[in-house]
Amino acid sequence: MTVEQNVLQQHSQKTLLNQLKEVTGTTDSQLLQQALQVSNGDLAEAVAFLTEKNTKTPHLSETPHLSETTYYQTAQISNDRYISVGSQADTNVIDLTGDDKDDLQRAIALSLEESNRAFRETGITDEEQAISRILEASIAENKATLKRSHAEVWRDSPNPYDRKRQDSCPVGLKNVGNTCWFSAVIQSLFNLLEFQRLVLHYSPPAHAQEQPRNQKERRNLPFMQELRNLFSLMVGSNRKYVDPSRAVEILQEAFQSSESQQQDVCEFTHKLLDWLEDAFQVKAEETREAKEPKNPMVELFYGRFVAVGVLEGKKFENTEMFGQYPLQVNGFKDLHECLEAAMVEGEIESLHSADNTARSGQEHWFTELPPVLTFELSRFEFNQALGRPEKIHNKLEFPPMLYMDRYMDKNRDITRIKRDEIRRLKEHLTVLQQRLERYLSYGSGPKRFPLADVLQYALEFASSKPVCTSPVDDIDSTTPSAGATAKQPPSFTSPAEQGASGSVDGAAPTLQQKTPPYKPFTQSCLPPNLPMHPAPRNITADELNVLEGCLHRWRSEVETDTRDLQSSISRIHRTIELMYSDKSMTQVPYRLHAVLVHEGQAIAGHYWAYIFDPRQNGWMKYNDISVTKSSWEELMRDSFGGYRNASAYCLMYINDRKRFLIEEEFDVETGLMVTGLAKLPVDLQEYVKEDNVQFERELKVWDMLQARKAQQEKQASATATTTTTTTTATAAAPPAGTETEAAGGDGTETPQANTTAAAQLPDPEYMEQQSPTDDSRHLREETERAIATAVAEHSTQGPEVLLNAAIEVEYTRLLRLAQEDTPPERDHRMQHVIVYFIQNEAPQKILERTLLAQFADRNLGFDERCKSIMQVACVKLNLITPEEVNMQEYEMWHREYQKFRDTTIYLMIGLELFKKENYVEALVYLIYAFQFNKELLSKGQYRGHDEKVIAHYRRECLLKLNEQAARLFECGEEAAVVSGLSLMTELVVPCIPLLLLEQVEEKDVVAVEDVRNRWCSYLGQDMEARLQEKLTDFLPRLLDCSTEIKGFLAPPTLGTYCTQELCERFGRIMAALSHIPADGR
Repeated sequence: MTVEQNVLQQHSQKTLLNQLKEVTGTTDSQLLQQALQVSNGDLAEAVAFLTEKNTKTPHLSETPHLSETTYYQTAQISNDRYISVGSQADTNVIDLTGDDKDDLQRAIALSLEESNRAFRETGITDEEQAISRILEASIAENKATLKRSHAEVWRDSPNPYDRKRQDSCPVGLKNVGNTCWFSAVIQSLFNLLEFQRLVLHYSPPAHAQEQPRNQKERRNLPFMQELRNLFSLMVGSNRKYVDPSRAVEILQEAFQSSESQQQDVCEFTHKLLDWLEDAFQVKAEETREAKEPKNPMVELFYGRFVAVGVLEGKKFENTEMFGQYPLQVNGFKDLHECLEAAMVEGEIESLHSADNTARSGQEHWFTELPPVLTFELSRFEFNQALGRPEKIHNKLEFPPMLYMDRYMDKNRDITRIKRDEIRRLKEHLTVLQQRLERYLSYGSGPKRFPLADVLQYALEFASSKPVCTSPVDDIDSTTPSAGATAKQPPSFTSPAEQGASGSVDGAAPTLQQKTPPYKPFTQSCLPPNLPMHPAPRNITADELNVLEGCLHRWRSEVETDTRDLQSSISRIHRTIELMYSDKSMTQVPYRLHAVLVHEGQAIAGHYWAYIFDPRQNGWMKYNDISVTKSSWEELMRDSFGGYRNASAYCLMYINDRKRFLIEEEFDVETGLMVTGLAKLPVDLQEYVKEDNVQFERELKVWDMLQARKAQQEKQASATATTTTTTTTATAAAPPAGTETEAAGGDGTETPQANTTAAAQLPDPEYMEQQSPTDDSRHLREETERAIATAVAEHSTQGPEVLLNAAIEVEYTRLLRLAQEDTPPERDHRMQHVIVYFIQNEAPQKILERTLLAQFADRNLGFDERCKSIMQVACVKLNLITPEEVNMQEYEMWHREYQKFRDTTIYLMIGLELFKKENYVEALVYLIYAFQFNKELLSKGQYRGHDEKVIAHYRRECLLKLNEQAARLFECGEEAAVVSGLSLMTELVVPCIPLLLLEQVEEKDVVAVEDVRNRWCSYLGQDMEARLQEKLTDFLPRLLDCSTEIKGFLAPPTLGTYCTQELCERFGRIMAALSHIPADGR
């Protein structure tokens, strides 16, 4: 190993130590070295090692010898940048174990001074910090309750117009379960138009379309396609917001986390840029013309800096690449201070001096800045005592325009000169501030005052009217003695008047006199002639003249000195601020593009983004589905920190000289700006058009539903009036005229007859069965509940209005069930046919007629309102003409749902038998469940159940039966051998072509090979001749490679199951088998 390599290795190890120290707050060098050795240099594992070690540390209450001082020293993370061991800071330590009261007063004064200084630096009081820590502790204990559960995902409004995009308003992103971090980052990148164009026009390499070469391509290329789809919808969708679920699912698999965990924006951005870099690198290598292909992601987001330093007296210089640049927040007030601290580490005097001492340190200088410059703001620190991270709420300011000239390598020499000048000015500034502090906080005790005020107070004291007696004598002469207090009220006369009136003790008051109590703190009036301020007892005119002259002069001198100091301090501040304002240091401007804000604590919270819109020349706030106009004032309040628990976690600046980053495209021929779908490639245009057509269909369905509602309300109102009139006339007619109850004078049917006919229309079997626990009762309960809700909201309305309201209540409930993402054991499709229809996009007319049939049930409650609503529903049902609803299509949809229920029953019984280890019958049910389910899935994704689940248990049954048959054959007994071979011939062998033909998974083929190998293994074994003969006859059928499906057992007859029983049994068996591994045997 060369000397240079050794220096670089030592430098890298020291960098890791510094990073580990900043993340965990641990200052023990041996412990840090141990963590790096255990983790083999892996920073994440080292942090985990230290965290685990800290959690094993005994609690304060369990460690008697741990003093309170030690505890607070452990809890407080030191800042080694400013305070070193043995520095002047150690002189502030005061011994409070003795009885010296002056030390106690000094300690109190130092505490107050420290609190005031902390407030001036951070804008947060000690009380607020204490409250914040208490809140963080409380949140840590209730961490699970703070995280957004899956049920808290936004629900789409049933009215699609609420989800329609307004004009050219930016499109939001739906939060699909703790994905605000995804929305914030993606929106920030999407609004970089150059990045947007790169993603939209990305095409996978030719070889990857056929077969990905490695795991990265299998992961990155599908993600790139989903990202393209998402970006295309954000460009041209007619929706107010779009659903990013598919892209999020791929990312969450990579993070290896559940939906309930919330990601960090910096971590996610790192991962995202890595994936994008890999995806574009594959494309660049395919189309490269030069030796080194150019990766647009690298050129856009990655820069370079040179690290110049000294390590143990040896100089080194090496170049490194960076993406997101990390910055520490704690201890700094603005972004430039953070950058200055990040660019210089350790003692750097020897870097540009001839004297190479043993000091170590380094400087970073940017040699190449990326067009998009991203800063990670490290707003957390690890609390060693509590064993958890805590968020830093300190205020940190950042400018809308950032000039990076002072950090560029080409300006290294001039920047060093300016830094030296700033260091000298700051040293001078520190001296001036200390002097000013002595003027503004004068005194040696705990209470200090401005010196000018002290002199003014002295002048006021000297100028006060002198008194002849001491304040104690004055009080004694005006206060009655203890024996006379009850006899005479206190006198407020002057001492001279008291002498003239005689002795106080000699007065004899009458019994009627009462003594009013004197309340010195609440008395409304003061005794006359009592001095307002203390005053000197004796002072001559000459003494007063001299003293007033001195105090006036001293006060004037102090005020002049104070003004001079303040003026000098302001002038130095101004000089420092303008140090880099000359033209040569404003040539690399970076404008703030996006701010990613986090509100909450270190363990939980919510992200959103502020993004600058150059077209409107203003800020926009992107908060998941909500996109609103904002302002710089709102951004500062939410992003700087120190105001509440919201602060910026990530800053994204863009090179202001590279306008292509945010410039729109213009058509070469027309010169007009390219907008909307014209910005997209052809494949994405078709993708967006399909989605827009689907959304337009939703709007039309909604409009038709509303129009139908209005029409039905009008028709039902007229029909209800006619029905009432007919009923009254029928009641008055003689019995002989009963024929006219069903027909009018001209032979046409009356509405009442139509109502009866409509009510008697046969409903599907699953909607009306005759058992006591049948579906009709279940449907009636839901229907009556919807009617009750409608009546409660529209109690004064007629039956037609109530029917429409009840249908809307029921449809809203079913729509919510259809949109809910549930596990297999809670499949809502089995609860109601409408849920199945909605998920499979059945025509709206089918939905309407099915709902009307539900409300036209003649077995509804005996309440008059229910009866009247049922009658109106029957009338509306009869009014639906064949032109409006195709009855063949209507019956087809209901047959499909009946097949779905049958498939569910086959699957349910098969799984129940599988759990009971009755594999013979279970296989038959699972085979037919798979076949019927396959037919359903061929017509739509949501027509059936998960095919892989059924295939898994079908395969498991086959293997179990094969094992059972093989053991019977190995037994050797004639009856057992015949039973085993019969089991194979009648069940296993006919099932093999099904597995080979469909091949849902590769495991099916492997299972078939396992079955065949098991029986072929007997060929080389010694066995009786009769067994050898039976095996020889059986093996050709087992090894038949044709996929022709032989005769199989007839499908079992299914019983009748009501919805409640079906849902409960299916849910129980699915939940019971959910823990079985999908690939286990």
